[in-house]
Order: sequence, then C-alpha cells, then structure tokens
Amino acid sequence: YSLGEAYPNPFNPETTIEFSLPVDEHVRIGVYNTAGQLIASLADESLSAGAYKTTWDARDQSGELVSSGVYFYRMQAGDFMATHSMTLLK
Repeated sequence: YSLGEAYPNPFNPETTIEFSLPVDEHVRIGVYNTAGQLIASLADESLSAGAYKTTWDARDQSGELVSSGVYFYRMQAGDFMATHSMTLLK
C-alpha cells in the first residue's frame, strides 16, 4: 500500500494524488479540513491491485470552492491508513 504526496503542493486550482494497492481492496480517500471534517470524497470503491491517480479540484461535496488553507487527505484500505497534508493557495 502507498499514498503519495499531492502534486503540485501548494496548488491552485487542482492537485493530483497517486496511490497503489498490492491486492484487490476497498479504498476510501477523503479530504478533510483542519477541524477533521470531511470536505470531499475522492474514492470509495473496490479496486484491483495496481497504481492509481485521483485529483481534487478544491471543491467540497456540494461543488463549492473551498477557501485557501491547509487540508488533509487520508487513504484507508484494509488495515492500511495514511494521511498527508496539502495547501490550497488562491
């Protein structure tokens, strides 16, 4: 399992996140604000083993642009969990 650093970081208007799975697994990747609230869900699906990319366009669940600041993205797959930070600059 791996969760890469977001690039570019800092970003505007979008950033890319790479991740990989060694086995078929259900994957969840969410973006959270500094208060720990879920802002956007980037993945919530069963995937085959392999390497993947997802992007975040700085929009929340309702499609609204979020404000500049630090956000965290977390990947959960099986027993694996990793969290990294990214910064949105406008």
